[in-house]
Amino acid sequence: MTGSRNLRLTALVVLLLAGLPLAVWLDLRSLTETALLRQTHDLNDAITGIRSYYAADVVTHPADLPIPAQFSLALGNAVSEHQHNITYEFKSLYPFRGRAPHPFDDFDRSALASLSADPSQPPIINVSWVGSASKVRLVAPIIMAANCVACHNSNPDSTKRDWKVGDVRGIQELTIVSPIATNLFGFKFLLIYFVIAAFAGAAFIRSQARSAAALARTNAMLASVSTKISKYLSPQIYASIFSGKTDATIHTQRKKLSIFFSDIKDFTSTSERLQPEELTSLLNEYFTEMSAIALRHGGTIDKFVGDAILVFFGDPESKGVSEDARAALMMALEMQRQLAVLNAAWRARGIEQPFRVRMGINTGFCNVGNFGSADRMDYTIIGAEANLAARLQSIAEPGSVVVSYETYALVRDLVTAHALEPLRVKGINRDVVPYVIDGLADGAGAAHVYSAHVTGLDLYVDPAMIEPAETERARTLLRAALDALNNR
Repeated sequence: MTGSRNLRLTALVVLLLAGLPLAVWLDLRSLTETALLRQTHDLNDAITGIRSYYAADVVTHPADLPIPAQFSLALGNAVSEHQHNITYEFKSLYPFRGRAPHPFDDFDRSALASLSADPSQPPIINVSWVGSASKVRLVAPIIMAANCVACHNSNPDSTKRDWKVGDVRGIQELTIVSPIATNLFGFKFLLIYFVIAAFAGAAFIRSQARSAAALARTNAMLASVSTKISKYLSPQIYASIFSGKTDATIHTQRKKLSIFFSDIKDFTSTSERLQPEELTSLLNEYFTEMSAIALRHGGTIDKFVGDAILVFFGDPESKGVSEDARAALMMALEMQRQLAVLNAAWRARGIEQPFRVRMGINTGFCNVGNFGSADRMDYTIIGAEANLAARLQSIAEPGSVVVSYETYALVRDLVTAHALEPLRVKGINRDVVPYVIDGLADGAGAAHVYSAHVTGLDLYVDPAMIEPAETERARTLLRAALDALNNR
């Protein structure tokens, strides 16, 4: 419906654009006709005034023919009677005796001075506005001819007797006033056009406002849905899909990944001891902290399977096989440290036996990508190497990390570890040698992590993490705890 309305508005805009030249042409024709009609009426009124004056004053009194100045004044009055917007004035610098002097304003004096200096120049015109009316004044010189010179130099009422042919005696001024409304309605087609355009523009603006509001609501809804969807996907997968790098099609590829698998030991018995609401709260808190650590190290969180966590490194982004393995190991160690912090907090809240977690890491080739049907897909990994990571965590002691030889070979410069007995894993045609990570190595040698969580004991000691200033305090606390156990 919105598309149809926009199409109609677009068609209207096209018609309006096409109609503009037509409206201009119609107005120009109308203005031309109006101007010609006005000139015709003005000329007819002027001729009528002249004929009336001639019939009333000249024909009936042939013996009293006026001199040119008197004739001009009388003729101007006759024209003005028929054309109220036209005024004719005859102004002389030297009127005869007994006649009132003619009034001159600044424009008259300036025009007279200019015309006296050069009588042959075109008439001088002044255009001004009086209220909402346009006022045009045209001034032309009154030049003395031979018969005028003879008359004025001999007439006893003349105030100047040294006239010469070609002298400028005064001016004749024609004033026409035209209200703006007279010309405004000459643009009636353009006015109609602009009214229609204004309504079309207002309709278009309203339509665009509705479309913008609908688009904003749609965008808000999509943003909300997108945010909700992001909770079900790893950020890397989410970003890859929404940036267009990954298509929502069934497609997999072989990649060498570092796979991390963790599981909470005795989770079933723990869940039996806790109320469902409390268990849910602890589990969500645990997953939240572990997920934040995984994302911080660049891991792709595959899924949560009950109390287990599956994370892999190397897809959709990879820093190289070695760096991916190192990131997986550092993530696991940080998870163990953070779990010790959580356990201490949970014990303080009255949880007698918090979570104890086993972790396994393996590096190898897996199929990674979209698995499932055309209607329901899951971005995950499949392969024996992923199963090996799960098997490694199953043989790990709570609080420890067990890695395969392939992973250990990539991180051996970072850690100290010891090997366990080789084991066989279904789907892998080789003996797998597991390595238990003892701790991080530094320049002075191996630094071990000591961790234990039993009833009455919540211990996590990482000597490499203890600040030098706190070393003696840590020793004092450990000695005091050992003395208390010895004195039981």
